[in-house]
Amino acid sequence: MKILLKLSGWIDALNTLVGRAVTWLVLIVAIISAGNAVMRKVFSLSSNAWLELQWYLFGAIFLLAAGYTFLRNEHVRVDVLSQKLPERTQIFIEIFGLLFFLFPAACLVLWLSIPFFWESYITHELSSNTEGLIRWPAKLLIPVGFALLVLAGVSHLIKCIGFLRGACANPMRVSSGKSDEEALVEDILAQRQAGQSIESKPGR
Repeated sequence: MKILLKLSGWIDALNTLVGRAVTWLVLIVAIISAGNAVMRKVFSLSSNAWLELQWYLFGAIFLLAAGYTFLRNEHVRVDVLSQKLPERTQIFIEIFGLLFFLFPAACLVLWLSIPFFWESYITHELSSNTEGLIRWPAKLLIPVGFALLVLAGVSHLIKCIGFLRGACANPMRVSSGKSDEEALVEDILAQRQAGQSIESKPGR
């Protein structure tokens, strides 16, 4: 179990590294999108290459961050009933979902996407749009993204089994703390209170 948990830690580290790197793509996409809009509206210029690059990066954000999102338990869950059950029962339900839903679906897409990418790569497929980009980098995102998702599922399965054996904490509590939105609101309120306290000091 210790070896498996160490493997889980390596997988989590990989998905965390990829996930944090992908967050910068959001900024890059925003800059490209704003630049395209300015060039089109102000200078009446447009480029299919830049538009397609924007689409490629959107795809990279959603596909490459899927494993990281799963690691943080941020995927949408319909757990209105299961959250009222005992923790061990929840973990058994989680394992069932991994084995019979996540793994079959993700592995199928991964298996089918490899020849989909490879054919595009060996034929040097280009976009049908004028000045469009090559297509294989975008298609490569599919197997890579689903491979990361499968790895995240393997890591989660190891931690679920580890919890049942008393070897680790409940993996479904990874994101049980404050959400990013709640943390942001608290920071804003704290800054506002700090500003008000400074203004209320004598001599200000």
